[in-house]
Amino acid sequence: MIAIIDYGMGNVTSVRNAFAYLGFKTVLTHEPEVLNSCPALVLPGVGAFGSAAEVLQRKGLFDYLHARREKGSFLLGICLGLQLFFDRSEEDPAGRGLTYFPDKLKRFPPGLKVPHMGWNRVLAEPDPLFEGIPQGSHFYFAHSFYAPLLTAEDYLLARCRYGVDFAAAVKQGNAYGVQFHPEKSGEMGLRLLLNFGRMVENADYTGN
Repeated sequence: MIAIIDYGMGNVTSVRNAFAYLGFKTVLTHEPEVLNSCPALVLPGVGAFGSAAEVLQRKGLFDYLHARREKGSFLLGICLGLQLFFDRSEEDPAGRGLTYFPDKLKRFPPGLKVPHMGWNRVLAEPDPLFEGIPQGSHFYFAHSFYAPLLTAEDYLLARCRYGVDFAAAVKQGNAYGVQFHPEKSGEMGLRLLLNFGRMVENADYTGN
C-alpha cells in the first residue's frame, strides 16, 4: 500500500489513477495511524511553497515526515512535493520547507515564459527510479521555481534545461523528489512510478 498524503494542495486523482493503472493499491490520507501502515509515502502538490509548508506544519506532518525519512521509508515528492523537500524558496522567503535538501529554490530568470509548462528532456543518473527509461526521455513540467544544479549537486539525480540548467530529480537515501509530473508524462512517467512501486514492494517494512 502506498499512501498519498492528502493536505489539500493540488489534485491527487491523477496520481492515484496512475498507481491504480499499474496495479498498486493506494490510500489518500494525512492521518498518522493510516500512514504508519504504509511502507511508502507520496507527497504531491500544486500551489505555493509557503502555504503548503504551513498546512503540513498545521497538520503535524513535518515531524512525522522527518521521522519516516530517518527510518528509511520510501518517500516521493512530486512537483511542489519536491520543492517542499528543500529549505527555502524565493517564492516565500519567510517560509521553511522540510530541509531534506538545503539551500533555496529560485524563480526562473526574466525573459523566460513562466511557468515552465510542457514537455522537456531529462538527463538522469543511473538509479532504480529511472530503470528502463531511455536517457533524454521527455517528461511533463509545470513550475515557476527550480533547484539550481549547484544547490542540488550533492544529491542530483536528473537534470533538465529551461533557459537555465536545473534539478529535475533529487535523491537522499530513500527520499526521492521529481520536479516533473510523472502521472502526466505518458509511458515514461508510468515507468518511473512502476519503478518506485517495485522498490517499495521489495522493501522490508514492518510498520512504525
